Amino acid sequence: CGRSPALPRQPSMAEAEAVGDAALGPAPAPAQEGAELAAVIGATVPTGFEQTAAEEVQEKLGSASRISRDRGKIYFEVPARSLPQVHRLRSVDNLFVVVQEFKDYQFKENKEDALKDLEDLVKKLPWTDPLKVWELNNSLKKKKTKRKKHNLQSPASREKLNDGGEEGGADQNNTNDQEDCAQNPVAVEPTGDQDTEKPQGVTSRNGVEEEEDNEQSDVKVEVQASSENGTKAGDGQTGEGEAKVLRFRVTCNRAGDKHSFTSNEAARDFGGAVQEHFQWKADMTKFDVEVLLNIHNNEVVVGIALTEESLHRRNITHFGPTTLRSTLAYGMLRLCDPQPTDIIVDPMCGTGAIPIEGAAEWPYCYHIAGDNSPQAVKRAANNICSLLRKNDSKDSSTALGVPLDIIQWDICNLPLRTGSVDIVVTDMPFGKRIGSKKKNWDLYPACLMEMGRICIPGTGRAVLLTQDKKCFAKALSRVGHIWRRAQTVWVNVGGLHAAVYLLRRTWERAEERRSFW
Repeated sequence: CGRSPALPRQPSMAEAEAVGDAALGPAPAPAQEGAELAAVIGATVPTGFEQTAAEEVQEKLGSASRISRDRGKIYFEVPARSLPQVHRLRSVDNLFVVVQEFKDYQFKENKEDALKDLEDLVKKLPWTDPLKVWELNNSLKKKKTKRKKHNLQSPASREKLNDGGEEGGADQNNTNDQEDCAQNPVAVEPTGDQDTEKPQGVTSRNGVEEEEDNEQSDVKVEVQASSENGTKAGDGQTGEGEAKVLRFRVTCNRAGDKHSFTSNEAARDFGGAVQEHFQWKADMTKFDVEVLLNIHNNEVVVGIALTEESLHRRNITHFGPTTLRSTLAYGMLRLCDPQPTDIIVDPMCGTGAIPIEGAAEWPYCYHIAGDNSPQAVKRAANNICSLLRKNDSKDSSTALGVPLDIIQWDICNLPLRTGSVDIVVTDMPFGKRIGSKKKNWDLYPACLMEMGRICIPGTGRAVLLTQDKKCFAKALSRVGHIWRRAQTVWVNVGGLHAAVYLLRRTWERAEERRSFW
């Protein structure tokens, strides 16, 4: 592409920084000696549940959050000592510490000038405190890894779980074999709790690269450079007695169509400047530091990643064709505001993501999960066993199990008493990978009627996720005497535009069932 036509003078880099700082307020001042180190943390969350995540941060950390104009992100400030609590948040996928944010960054029209500005930006950013936060976060991860290794079984005693002929490994935090949890072979996707080998391009928390879902353009660029000089860093890069050189990569996430450069070009040039500034060594897979360059229209955020894989992988070890993310499951559960002693049912549980998340976060409720597929029930049972083993390894003296049961049943004929359930939360078939759009026209009305029967009139509520919005709206109109729509949250599920509906049970009495089976 040729040069753009001559335009009026663009603001200089200093002016652009001033504009950004004015929009955001001053950049975080370096921590004074003796003062407590604080950090602005950025978190990616399920699109549509930004407010839910902000409420959780306020509730658990006491920090107010700002929701980004770039959907799916929130920002909040916390003391660095609160990092362990930040990692225990249930609604966030990935975490990063913000180096600096520009709310209205003025990009040059000419590509070369725009990329040169990004290069020049590197040496003007306040890296000191964010790198201290990264270092503290790294030390926390190392302690966690040591605890995990202490609890691991020997390879010869690893339990094998089966459900359909595919070989898989179970969660390895188990120190006691549980014969009642063993099933036939199940396809298992290793999680961060495992030390099993992974194919190239897949990451665990111990630091190997992983492919992660991202709704935006996500480009990782290695800058071909190396140096013998370096700053102190992570896991041994050099021999004893020599300065350890940090290994890094730059990831650019860009959204917007008014940029004169590509994500690849931005990551390449910005990464080259980072290497030159710090004298770090570039490494795409075994990196210590991942520098993030997030560009959304005129909003630019530079950060350092604090997570190596998404936190939504915390519960599930046995995956099905449409496993729901744990962070999305948490958002759905929080939407219905569970109270102690509530009975919560997921009648189409699949691999059990929703009830397992519910049992972990709301242990004073009782959770019942079911599905008509025997394979799905086996996977869910295996996931529950993995959760039990994880709880046992943390503190065997207080391990009391989880308030959760699973059963195989028919969604249209549930073996539950009329008016006995407080909350129904489920991920309904979209009609793509499971079921069909045509079958949904019969399934949805029958489901809503049966859910209405088991829910307590007046106080019962349901939170239902579906992408087949037209069919759901029609089905809801047919059962309007039983269910009233209270709220709709639009979410992105694997690139599909879906909706989460909060329904409230009316006082209308439902038909009694003569028999269940």
